[in-house]
Amino acid sequence: MHNNLPKSKNLLSALLIAGSITSFFVNSTLAGETQVPPLAVQQPYTISSPHGDRQDPYYWLRDDSRTSPTVLDYLHRENDYFTAYADAYQPLTEKLTDEIISRIKQDDSSVPYTQGDYSYYSRYETSKEYPIYARQSLKDGTEQIMLDVNKLAEGKDYYRVANWLVSPDQNLLAYLEDSSGRRQYTLKVRDLRTGQDLADQLTGLSGSLAWAADNQTLYVIQNDPVTLLSTTVLQHKLGNKPADAKAVYQEPDNSFYLSLANSRDKQYVVITSESTVSTEIRVQPTDKPASSFTVLAPRQRDFQYEAEHHQGRWIVKTDWQAPNFRLMTVAADKLGDRNNWQPLLAHDKQVFIEDFLAFDNYLAISERSEGLRRIRIMPWQAPDKAFYVASDEPAYVTRFEKNPEQNTDWLRYSYTSLTTPETIYTLNMKTGDKQLLKQTEVLGDFDSANYVTERVWATAADGVKIPVSLLYRKGLALDGTAPLYQYAYGSYGSSSDPSFRSTVFSLVDRGFVYAIAHIRGGQEMGRHWYEDGKLLQKVNTFTDFIAVTDHLVANNYAAKDKVFGMGGSAGGLLMGAVANMAPEKYRALIAHVPFVDVVTTMLDETIPLTTNEFDEWGNPKQKAYYDYMLSYSPYDQVSRQAYPALYVTTGLYDSQVQYFEPAKWVAKLRTHKTDQNPLLFKTNIEAGHGGKSGRFSRLAEYAQEYAFILNLLGIEK
Repeated sequence: MHNNLPKSKNLLSALLIAGSITSFFVNSTLAGETQVPPLAVQQPYTISSPHGDRQDPYYWLRDDSRTSPTVLDYLHRENDYFTAYADAYQPLTEKLTDEIISRIKQDDSSVPYTQGDYSYYSRYETSKEYPIYARQSLKDGTEQIMLDVNKLAEGKDYYRVANWLVSPDQNLLAYLEDSSGRRQYTLKVRDLRTGQDLADQLTGLSGSLAWAADNQTLYVIQNDPVTLLSTTVLQHKLGNKPADAKAVYQEPDNSFYLSLANSRDKQYVVITSESTVSTEIRVQPTDKPASSFTVLAPRQRDFQYEAEHHQGRWIVKTDWQAPNFRLMTVAADKLGDRNNWQPLLAHDKQVFIEDFLAFDNYLAISERSEGLRRIRIMPWQAPDKAFYVASDEPAYVTRFEKNPEQNTDWLRYSYTSLTTPETIYTLNMKTGDKQLLKQTEVLGDFDSANYVTERVWATAADGVKIPVSLLYRKGLALDGTAPLYQYAYGSYGSSSDPSFRSTVFSLVDRGFVYAIAHIRGGQEMGRHWYEDGKLLQKVNTFTDFIAVTDHLVANNYAAKDKVFGMGGSAGGLLMGAVANMAPEKYRALIAHVPFVDVVTTMLDETIPLTTNEFDEWGNPKQKAYYDYMLSYSPYDQVSRQAYPALYVTTGLYDSQVQYFEPAKWVAKLRTHKTDQNPLLFKTNIEAGHGGKSGRFSRLAEYAQEYAFILNLLGIEK
């Protein structure tokens, strides 16, 4: 990729320092003076494509090394402007931060699960930012701290343990760490008998791990150092040099992601190659690390599948002749041809199969039906006696929890809703007995009885009904005067479930209606919901969001001048598109790490993850996709019009959406917007796509966002 910085850095720096905006000002008070936002200079640059050239005067903001003094100076100036603006309501931000943090139990721990001779769990200590991963011996009850992430993170601006896996003999812990936020991980191995890390280290890895049965062989995935694509599965023998790691699989297609894991019964190493529309799985017995991997079924376009091994056969979830997926089986000795697969659970046009777990006596199915995620239990010996895990609320979510053992009648699952904190149950699938293991404790005066959750349906521009989950305080007058906080994502088939979120009560308790718009591009209503919100149907995602806003305003859930929208990543693209298409309908839009420069990014295959995205957005080298993407790309469609207030964030080391996309978008907005609404842009200089790594730091970021919103409404408490 070009690193096209201006030749005259000194001149550019001077222009940045002296830059001013004459067409409008964004006002904030600092020591009684009006603050002027930074103005990025424009530098001619041509983006070429097979379908014509485009000028990008802010392309110079791209610096792949993240070391350019000129670029960093500009980002720091934007941060300074953000701070100057936010200083006016800093007491409110501090109050919200304390309020949000006060709801969480600081010394909390997860529900332990048993595997081998230990019970495993994570826990937090009061005032500590990071988790402690520990286990307790089932023999004598002693606790062993495997990883204290607080100690590992000492002296680091960012730190995260992305994955960890205990060896079959329970003596070694392989873990993957990230100290930049770029999701490029380093493998380390800890001897749990001594508490010391071995000398083994491999770098530039994806987040997957698997062990062979010999307790000496580890499998990791190496990423391409430029594109960051997961390309090569390495087999590493402990004690060997990193350079001696053996490549056991190389992915030839740069539109596929790689992942790997052990099968749930620990009998196989499983490599999954997956694109947006296709899958290919390879397996190797864990007790034969020198053997070749066997393909379950060769990849074909528009053919996806997942598989779990159980008692000598593979159970397969597939969309083969089944858009909403069905379940099939194949014997372990008949792999390689999908024609050997036998039907297990038929396709249902009304039911989308999300996931499944195989137990010795039962099959548990996580499915989406009627827009809800729920669990169905099917006895192997009596499939006609299948039953659902029950709920008493109109909008809720059930999910599988950690279920490491197949030889049990107990299923562990979680239940949550907008008013119910995450609750962990274990269900006896034979007797129906249910045991409460834990409900996340919400401190303070929280009482779920004080809130109402609803499911309503908005009508989209083409007549399709869009489900919307709502939360508001009981007794709120739905008379068209309430402010609205509307969230959506709407991409990659990722569904936005109505799960409990303690932070949002800082808005709900101040009279807000909180809405989750289940727009097309997700899979809440089945596979077709996703298909109708991607590629050449992508605009449905944006118009659905606007239709939900219109419905809630028309039905008096919200005041038309108090609507706030929020989305992140691909949801940030949604915010950018909505800002261009219907700016007058929103008081403010919050775009976290937004994907806003769609065409330029998708034309450049050196940018991390671009080639994996062609089946989501389209390949702009094809004219139909180029023209369509250009028609909604937020950066390209910025025009001279009034925009709502905008709150934009990014991470300098973001590998999912590069920092320069929102930076360029904000720079262009500053020279085009004709209003006097605030436009704030904050770059986390130490982090990547997920923001800061510590739990309190993340909560403080919510408080900053909410304070921005409340300040616009004149709410000071």
